[in-house]
Amino acid sequence: MDMTSGPLFMKIVRFTIPLMLMGTLQLLYNAADIIVVGNWGSENSLAAVSSTGSLINLIVNVFMGLSVGTSVAVAQHFGAGRMKDVSDAVHTSIALAVICGIVVGIFGFFSAKGILRLMDSPENVIDLSALYVKIYFIGMPANMIYNFGAAILRAIGDNKRPLYYLTVSGIVNIILNLVLVIVFHLDVAGVAIATIVSQVISAVLILICLIRTDGPIKLHIKKIRIHREKLVHILTVGLPAGIQGSIFSISNVVIQSSVNAFGSAAMAGSGAGANIEGFVYQAMNSVYQAAITFTGQNFGAKQYRRIKKIAFECMGLVTIVGLAAGLLAKLLDEQLLGFYTDVDLEIKYGVTRMSVILLTYFLDGMMDVMVGMLRGIGHSILPTITTIAFVCGFRIIWIYTYYAQYKEACGGDPEKSLTVLFLSYPISWIMATLCHIIGFIVIYGGICKKAKAAGEYK
Repeated sequence: MDMTSGPLFMKIVRFTIPLMLMGTLQLLYNAADIIVVGNWGSENSLAAVSSTGSLINLIVNVFMGLSVGTSVAVAQHFGAGRMKDVSDAVHTSIALAVICGIVVGIFGFFSAKGILRLMDSPENVIDLSALYVKIYFIGMPANMIYNFGAAILRAIGDNKRPLYYLTVSGIVNIILNLVLVIVFHLDVAGVAIATIVSQVISAVLILICLIRTDGPIKLHIKKIRIHREKLVHILTVGLPAGIQGSIFSISNVVIQSSVNAFGSAAMAGSGAGANIEGFVYQAMNSVYQAAITFTGQNFGAKQYRRIKKIAFECMGLVTIVGLAAGLLAKLLDEQLLGFYTDVDLEIKYGVTRMSVILLTYFLDGMMDVMVGMLRGIGHSILPTITTIAFVCGFRIIWIYTYYAQYKEACGGDPEKSLTVLFLSYPISWIMATLCHIIGFIVIYGGICKKAKAAGEYK
C-alpha cells in the first residue's frame, strides 16, 4: 500500500479493517479461554484466569513495546526508500524478539506467584492463577516472534497475512480449549497449554512468510543478528513505548489489587467486563497502528503536510469507532457477560465496570492516536513522561486518596466503591490526551519550520 500519496481516509480505513478483525479474533480466542473455564472449569477458574491480565501485561509490555520500535524503524526506512536499512532492521528485530522472549519467559515463570501475592490474590484463587501464568510464559518466545514479525509486515502496509495466521492459530486454540478442559479435565492448565500451542503455530507461520517473501523484508536465517545502529533506532522509539506500556500496567495492577479486595466474584465480574471492553479497545487500537505506520512512512518520505491530515483523519475515525462500539457493548452488557458466567453477582460487578469504561472509552482511543502520531515522527519519550505523570501517577494517587476516603465514607459498598475506582480511567485519559495534543503541535510545528527553512516542506 502506497501511504505517501493519494487520498488518505479510505487508505486508512482499508488498513485498519484487517487490524480490527485481527484484534477481534485475538480477543475471541482469549475470551474462549475465559468462557470455557467459566462454564466447564472448577469453581474459581474464571476468577483465576480473568484476573491475570494485568500481571501478564506488566511483565510483557516493556518488551512488547520494542515491536513498536520495529514498526516505526521499518516504516521510516521503507518510506525513504532505504531498502538495505529495512533488511538490517528486519534481522535485528527477529534477533531481538528471540532474546526478549527468552528473558520474559524465564522472569515471568519464576516471579508469577510472588507478584500475585503482592496483588492480594485470594488464597482460593492464587494457586490456579500462578499455574496459568507459569504455563503462559513458557510460550513467550513464540509470542514475541509473532508480534515482531507482524510489526514488520504492518510497517510496509501488509496486515492481511498476520490476520490469516492468527485465524489459523486461533481456531486451533479454541479446539484445544474444548478438548483439554471438557474431555481431559485439565481446567486452567488446559487453556494455558492451548494458548502456547496456538502461539507457536502463529510464530512458525510468520517466520515462513518472512523467509519465503521477496523484497527488503525477506528473512535469511543465517543473517539474523543485532545491527547496532538499527538496534539503537528501534530502542529509541520502542523502549519508551515499552516503559509506557508497563507503567500503564502498574496502575492497572494497583486497580486490580483494589478489585481483589472485594473477593472472587468481583474479580470474575471485572475480569469478564475487561475482556468485553477489549473488543472496543482493539477496534480503536487498529487506528493507532494506522497512525504509527502512515506517519512513519510519510515522515521518512518527508511528506510533512500529509502528517497533519493523518492526525485529523485518525482522530475523527477513532472517535467514531470508539463511541459506536462502546455504546453497542454497553447496551448489550448483561447479555455479553452472560456468555462468561451465569452468577448474578459476577454479572452485577461486570456491569458496574462497563458502565464507567465503555461510554468514555473513545477518550482512550484519542489518547492512543496522538501517541501513535508522536511515535511515527520519532518522538516516543513524551508519551512515556505523560503516562508516568497523568496515568500511572494520577491513578495511584486517586486510589490512595479520593477512592480510599470514598470507600470508607460509603461503608465499603462494593458497587459504589468500584464505580469511583473505575472513574480514574476516563479522567486520566482526558489529561493525557490534552498533553499529547499540545506536545504534538509543538514538535510537529518545529519539524515543519525546519523543513521550510531547508526547502524540504511538502
